[in-house]
Amino acid sequence: MKHLFLIATTILALGTFQATAADAFDVLRPSLKRLDDQPRSAEDQSKVDLGRHLFYEKRISLNNTMSCNTCHDLKRYGVDGEGFSKGVPGERVGRNSPTVYNAYAHIAQFWDGRAATVEEQAKGPILAGKEMAMPNAAEVIKRLKSFPEYAPLFKAAFPRSADSINYEHVGSAIGAFERNLATPSRWDAFLDGKKDALSTAELAGAQTFVTKSCITCHAGTLVGGQAYMKLGLINPWPNQKDQGRFDLTKKADDKMFFKVPSLRNIAETGPYFHDSSSTTLADAIKRMGKHQLGLDLTAKEVTDLAAFLKALTGPLPEAYIKQQPFSAKGSGTLE
Repeated sequence: MKHLFLIATTILALGTFQATAADAFDVLRPSLKRLDDQPRSAEDQSKVDLGRHLFYEKRISLNNTMSCNTCHDLKRYGVDGEGFSKGVPGERVGRNSPTVYNAYAHIAQFWDGRAATVEEQAKGPILAGKEMAMPNAAEVIKRLKSFPEYAPLFKAAFPRSADSINYEHVGSAIGAFERNLATPSRWDAFLDGKKDALSTAELAGAQTFVTKSCITCHAGTLVGGQAYMKLGLINPWPNQKDQGRFDLTKKADDKMFFKVPSLRNIAETGPYFHDSSSTTLADAIKRMGKHQLGLDLTAKEVTDLAAFLKALTGPLPEAYIKQQPFSAKGSGTLE
């Protein structure tokens, strides 16, 4: 909180946001980096390649129609654009499916934080009755062992394991792939010193973001994703059916607490909130002002904030997310 106060005070005192924002915001958070330039061992690269295959693998859903990518479409910024995704049985799930981009750096996974890591999270939907609907982990492994292309991939990724095809390794491999789903944006270029990376409107929105105290919750490298907060902090949220973390912990203090979403790529990942109750970015901004801050934001403030948030959209890692074919030789290696 001390950093937040210093940032707001510095900006207001100097009055010239464009000249000082990079230094001020850099106190708050470092820029996001992609990991592509980091050297990987052959084993780590094999784990990533296996995870990519598993992320797109539909044959580990009950009726062979769904993969992780079905609800978290990597070509659509990690979402499917649906209010509530539809699983194998044809029913809608209970919460909006959040993006997998940058998720590896969140405090935890899912809206209620019930999984600590992306590796743990990856194992959940495969077995969830309303999602990929596999009956148990043993059946998933039975299927994978029946596909000859996977044995060498698992062995390369987990060479020291006597039985490399197991459910823990499924989660580990998918997590390894997801840990490079990072999307640096012009915002990062700005923080790294490129003073003209943002437009005048985007800079105005960044200043509004600070002065209206949006950074109280949406802080850190991901501009969010690092804390749990009560939804309806000032004015109660209209939809009280889903009580957030309370449903997980059964603690009264957790009622209506949800993980604060990252605002990275937010302009591309609607509809918004766990209950998909806002279909436009402008509406989501206005509702946050009312329910979290107790403010009726002006039309200009909403426009400026939207401009800033759009600057948090980064390009997709097209080469990294491209689905790879199995070898025509049936060896399990990539072409």
